Amino acid sequence: MSESPGQAPRKELGAGLIQYSPESVMPFGPVHPSLKEPEYFKLVLEGEKIVEVIPRIGYVHRGIERAAQERTWIKNVYLFERICGICSFAHSLGYTHAVEGLTGFEVPRRARYIRVIVAELERIHSHLLWLGLVGHWAGFDTLFMWVWKDREKILDLEEAITGNRIHKSYSTIGGVRVDFPDGIADRIRTDLGYIEKRVDYYERLVESEETMSVRTKGVGRITQETARRLCPVGPLLRCTGIARDVRVEDPYAAYDEVPPRVQTSTDGDIASLLRLRLNEVRESCWVVKTALEKLPPGPYKVSVPRAVPQGESTFHVEAPRGELLYYVKSKGGSSPERVKVRASTVANILTATEMLKGYTLADVPIVLTGMDPCFGCMDRVAVLDVDKSKEWSISGEELRDYGIEYYRRGPR
Repeated sequence: MSESPGQAPRKELGAGLIQYSPESVMPFGPVHPSLKEPEYFKLVLEGEKIVEVIPRIGYVHRGIERAAQERTWIKNVYLFERICGICSFAHSLGYTHAVEGLTGFEVPRRARYIRVIVAELERIHSHLLWLGLVGHWAGFDTLFMWVWKDREKILDLEEAITGNRIHKSYSTIGGVRVDFPDGIADRIRTDLGYIEKRVDYYERLVESEETMSVRTKGVGRITQETARRLCPVGPLLRCTGIARDVRVEDPYAAYDEVPPRVQTSTDGDIASLLRLRLNEVRESCWVVKTALEKLPPGPYKVSVPRAVPQGESTFHVEAPRGELLYYVKSKGGSSPERVKVRASTVANILTATEMLKGYTLADVPIVLTGMDPCFGCMDRVAVLDVDKSKEWSISGEELRDYGIEYYRRGPR
């Protein structure tokens, strides 16, 4: 059964709640496991206007927290960094810091500085990856190719330092796995100088290029009131003018000795996020170069016993997408009793649904990319038009093409 044409298949329940009839809002899925980090959103439309967004998460639940209970403390470093390939070091850093809170061992000062350098290089490559994706979903693939080419320099630096480009397995309990390579500092300074010049160019480009301007300015806007109500983290919070950053508010590693200047913007739209992340790339370059100048001599790790004392510990780090929280519980022994992870995307997904409301179907790719989701790319979107009582599904690439064509011909 379905609603008659023109009749909205919903009713107001009060307190801002809406109930949709089961005849018109039907479950969609399952998502095929071969898709890259799938996610599911049901978009409810009135004409072209989005009035409600219903997310469905959990399609790639892998049981990592449960699997950690069967592995040793050290083996779990390799496990948790595979939660996300883009910010793998942030995950291993959050986990190792939490475990170190149970051991009572002090991490050497040199190791703390090295951790800062690698963490900020990861932030740069993550932000550049995001900038390229925004260009792609906006239909500006030239920007995508330029930015990802420049990003290769950062990935090459990470490989030279850690031995790997993506899953670095570098932070370990008690410090870092290997010492900083000889002669790498000059190479880092040279490559960061190049990146800073390119960031200046990209800033001028996204401000002046019509494609980026039309697709980002005033799109996906959120207010400070919405941000305070839904509690997003990272750039999604700072683009509303709220200056919150774990590196400054609760310093870890060596951030107390090389504190970054918290970057903010105030417009709360996708264009604001573009400016903010470019400024954060500049700031990360400054932090890395400052840390290189102050990098102290000495050991890069301490030996920690395989058995961890009984207790509980929590730790949070500022991942590229925002606050990343780790909780570990030990009953004493070589494996954890419990590990809990609160990733940044979990904190941001409700804000992303608010960012879509009031905008059009054509804005969906750019707004969801603006959130910088950890589910890599959208697989499918289910769309419900309450005016026509019609529901259909659309793939990510089809939605991208639709958005480009929509703005090319102009809203009707």
